Amino acid sequence: MAKTLVLAEKPSVGRELARVLGCKKSGEGCLEGDRYIVTWALGHLVELAPPEDYDKAWAKWDLLTLPMLPERMKTVVIPQSGRQFRAVQTLMRRGDVSDLVIATDAGREGELVARWIMEKAGWKKPARRLWISSQTDKAIQEGFAHLRPAADYDNLYHSARARSVADWVVGLNVTRALTCKYNAQLSAGRVQTPTLALIVDREEEIRHFQPKEFYTISAKLDGFTATWRDQNGQARIFDKEQAEALVSKLAGKPALLTEVKRTWKQTPPPAAYDLTELQRDANKKYAYSAKETLSVMQNLYEVHKILTYPRTDSRYISDDVVPTLPERLRSVMIDEYAPLARQIMTHRPLQTRYLINNAKVSDHHAIIPTEEQVDLWRLSGPERNIFDLVARRFLAVLLPPFEYEEVTLRLTIDGESFHARGRIVREPGWKSAYDRTFALEDEEEADPEDREQSLPDLRQGDKLPVLGTKVIVGKTAPPKRYTEATLLTAMEHPAAQVSDKAQSRILEETGGLGTPATRADIIEKLFSAFYIERRGKELVPTSKGIQVVGLAPADLRSASLTAKWEKRLGDIAQGKEREDAFVEEMRGYASHLVSEVKASDATYTHDNVTREKCPDCGKFLLSVKGKRGKLLVCPDRECGYRRSVTQTTNARCPNCHKKMELRGEGDKQLFACVCGYRERLSDFKKRRESKSAGKGDVRRYLQQQERNQDTGNSAMAEQLKKWLEQNK
Repeated sequence: MAKTLVLAEKPSVGRELARVLGCKKSGEGCLEGDRYIVTWALGHLVELAPPEDYDKAWAKWDLLTLPMLPERMKTVVIPQSGRQFRAVQTLMRRGDVSDLVIATDAGREGELVARWIMEKAGWKKPARRLWISSQTDKAIQEGFAHLRPAADYDNLYHSARARSVADWVVGLNVTRALTCKYNAQLSAGRVQTPTLALIVDREEEIRHFQPKEFYTISAKLDGFTATWRDQNGQARIFDKEQAEALVSKLAGKPALLTEVKRTWKQTPPPAAYDLTELQRDANKKYAYSAKETLSVMQNLYEVHKILTYPRTDSRYISDDVVPTLPERLRSVMIDEYAPLARQIMTHRPLQTRYLINNAKVSDHHAIIPTEEQVDLWRLSGPERNIFDLVARRFLAVLLPPFEYEEVTLRLTIDGESFHARGRIVREPGWKSAYDRTFALEDEEEADPEDREQSLPDLRQGDKLPVLGTKVIVGKTAPPKRYTEATLLTAMEHPAAQVSDKAQSRILEETGGLGTPATRADIIEKLFSAFYIERRGKELVPTSKGIQVVGLAPADLRSASLTAKWEKRLGDIAQGKEREDAFVEEMRGYASHLVSEVKASDATYTHDNVTREKCPDCGKFLLSVKGKRGKLLVCPDRECGYRRSVTQTTNARCPNCHKKMELRGEGDKQLFACVCGYRERLSDFKKRRESKSAGKGDVRRYLQQQERNQDTGNSAMAEQLKKWLEQNK
């Protein structure tokens, strides 16, 4: 009997597909059933060949061998993944396998994973595509009932391959040119370099910023305060004597209420989450990195199956998803979400005008809950937090607008104009999904005079006693350093960094630097290359990062150029442009960039050299601050030696409960806290082992109980669930 081979991207997804398809028999790198054989990649199994596979001269890093421009790109099996590739290839060559279902991630990179494996293994038989946005049993079954020909996604594959080739041709050539020219481990890339330039440019603005003192005048009245403004509406005075003279003039004078303006306003709910917006809010609220948020989202999508596909750039759903909304609401009808979910369900038809937009849904719709029932106690702390963000946003977008009355007062004190502003909430609407402790502030108000306050019931013409006027001193603030949240915003909307209006428009149309799926990796690369470091939530460029932006070709630092590339890749995916034309242009561009680096007379300086020599090559080691602590690294690219000096850990000090550093190597490793506490690693492990059962033990016990079908009636299990909730 002929069988269908199903190719998933990861083993975990492969096992879930196998369970739904009834494949129970284990084989080499696969699970087999009567009709289907499910196998999987390990992410990429095949990649573009390294330079030395084209020309032996390219094995050596030398300026004389650049640029490297192969006539035809080749692929190779990744050595560490060779066993799994051979298993997949064997299955593809089996006589009883009649066709293939591509079940890798439904996106550009997922398409590339599958197509390169198929090409390398020599697949010539029919192939179809599974395209789903969630990993629930229902979604998988419906997806297999509506498989489409793989040829429908050929253009998506061409776009993915063009992206990969462009990164190879441009990235490898410029990285080698910089490294060889300046004898340092430097790298550059089409998205990496302009992203780094954003951080470096911001740091330069901060360094050159000159704070300026200004003054505002505040009048205290019964129950509220008002702020002075000039004829142009400006509140700031840059002359101290003028401000003080104005306060003296107003002393003891009453106020006349000359205008009371009431405006009925409403704010629609925020759109549902795409990946970038979710990463931004997770960083603001929980200080999670973009990479951490994506990793947690993958778990909620693949393992728990309670959220839809994470790597999406859409914040809306299409009409065909609407019939599933009641079931999705029922899935979140738990815990603190239950009352609001029930309230939404009672109003039919559902309020979906802020959620549906067919024109703005690309490959995948917004991140929303699936129909799978949620067991909150199964989730880890970070998983619970990310689910919470998505669940609240899903409920919020199905609620009516927030309605309020804005009250603006204008008062006159001895001919001078003062203003106050307040708000009266009439209908909380979507804000019912959030409480004060949860609310995410999208913008920090720059001026105290713009802040709203509760205002008493007043009428035009009222005379009010002024309890006092005073001068408030302030200073103009420099621009803020980027956090991961604000950097993601800048990557998505880099138009603000470009003065040319035409280029700004292109940047907005193309979605900015990179894609939602790649931005987290780009930020991680900046950390691993020691171009940036974290100070609290702020991202600060290192000396190396600042120098490499100066050394990189000016073209490569341009946000607009990179965005244009992304637009063209999108055009290739839609069949509007040929892959070959784009790749040929990138080859010429790479050659131009290499020439620019060769001709430069700039210099690079290591300003973090220590007096400690590398034990392998004898060069002086560099002291760097990595994402997880301090390291000593060798400046020689071919040597590659590195040693950890300190690591930031999650272990808490028993005295002050702050996170401790792990220092030293081998048997001499010890924990150190800023409060002065010290403890050997071996002693720390003994202390941990002697503790009573932790949350992990409790969670495992509860899972075992559920498998034995005892959980429902066990009073102890219920108590343990509550304990887990309280100790997250």
